[in-house]
Amino acid sequence: MDRLAPLAAELRALAPSCGPVRLVAVDGHAGSGKSTFAARLAASLGGAPVLHLDDIATHEELFGWTDRLREQVLEPFTRDEPARVHPYDWNLRRFGPPRTLPAAEVVLIEGVGGGRRAVRPLLAGLLWMDRDREASWERGRRRDGPAQAAFWDGWTVAETRHFAADPSRPFADWLVRECREGYAWRTGPAAATLHAAERHSG
Repeated sequence: MDRLAPLAAELRALAPSCGPVRLVAVDGHAGSGKSTFAARLAASLGGAPVLHLDDIATHEELFGWTDRLREQVLEPFTRDEPARVHPYDWNLRRFGPPRTLPAAEVVLIEGVGGGRRAVRPLLAGLLWMDRDREASWERGRRRDGPAQAAFWDGWTVAETRHFAADPSRPFADWLVRECREGYAWRTGPAAATLHAAERHSG
């Protein structure tokens, strides 16, 4: 049984937001489970393309990748053209050969900061992995091991600064939590605010 099928259907029903693409971001703290969830959601969407923001970030630009995202992904999609991303190699510290992402019905953007202010106008939906910061970071550190301890020390500072200046969670349409059955989701702050405004105006 595909437990994410109802959510996938909701995403398909959204209006296109970036050319013909329904661009959907999966945001949350590092270590919150974004990559695994995005992979499973992509499968429920019939193999939707997934852009991992780790592919366009670098050691020197942990969050300074907005222009690269715009040039390589957002602008081509608005023209109904495929995106061409040069994934960053975190071991070799350089960009690799290009990878093509089609301008599909739904495309997922997965990574910390995917719901940032500069991207939100082109998003059809924003999902936030609702695991708290400390628990997420602890899981991420365990996953990556002692060899990445110094990187994590720098990352947590950078992530804290980013979300303090440009938070994503208040604008989420859905909040997603891991549970025994897989995942559960509920209406996020953005959708709740919209529904409240609609009731008030009615």
